[in-house]
Amino acid sequence: MGIEHLLAFNLTLLLAIASPGPSLLFLSATALGQGRVAGIAAALGLGLMAALWTGGALIGLDALFAVAPWAYLTLKIGGAAYLIWIAIKIWRAAGDPIGEAPRPGREGRAFRQGLLVNLGNPKSVLFAASVLVVIFPPDLTTAQKALIFFNHLAIEWLLQPALAVMLSSQAVRRRYLGAKMVIDRVSAGVLGALGLRLLLPER
Repeated sequence: MGIEHLLAFNLTLLLAIASPGPSLLFLSATALGQGRVAGIAAALGLGLMAALWTGGALIGLDALFAVAPWAYLTLKIGGAAYLIWIAIKIWRAAGDPIGEAPRPGREGRAFRQGLLVNLGNPKSVLFAASVLVVIFPPDLTTAQKALIFFNHLAIEWLLQPALAVMLSSQAVRRRYLGAKMVIDRVSAGVLGALGLRLLLPER
């Protein structure tokens, strides 16, 4: 494994993090609706779980899913239910004003929710496995696998909180306040649709 492999992997990560999906939508809703600290906490949870999925791919979790489809199906259904639940919560709160006072434990909840949002997408480990196969040589040592995992975690924990800070800035927040109901309802609709998509049979 050379530095060129890590650079290619990191570029793929940057594109994946910035692409629309449950993670980015959840991070946006949390940072805009609950503030910077909660957004950063959610970002750390999302990043940790994403890196853990890569770790799972490195140790062969994708092979486990192939051998035990029920494990994949269980995670898939649970993830779909959680995304739909989050979507319902965002939809119901769309008309509520944003409170400025921090609520005790809000950051801890945001971190756990970030973990669960990415935990609820077992396709992440399959995506990670395919990316790893394409980019890296097959004879990775244990030390190299550890390096890939911690590299992924570092990228996630640098970029995701940076996105949260950007999304919670006063300029973005003012624009969000002006269209809060529409933005929240659209975000809830997309998250709910993604959850329902997870329940559909795969082609």
